Amino acid sequence: MQEPLPADQEVEAQQLAALLSEATREDFLQLARTLVASRKAKASPFGDTEFKTRDLLLRAWAKVYEQFLAQKKTATKDRV
Repeated sequence: MQEPLPADQEVEAQQLAALLSEATREDFLQLARTLVASRKAKASPFGDTEFKTRDLLLRAWAKVYEQFLAQKKTATKDRV
């Protein structure tokens, strides 16, 4: 189990989690729809369903990483 974060980092983590949740909401909803539809159609969880879910998860991961990088502070400054 992961060690608890210091209070300031926990606040930052909670804020980032809220941003990530908002950014990926539609992707996870589409993922849920794909899984439910495949179960109702008695389709295999492999093949087309597997590829669709993988694509959706990769799209969500890209959004998560994009949000994370947007929050990251850089050490570069404008040159005058």
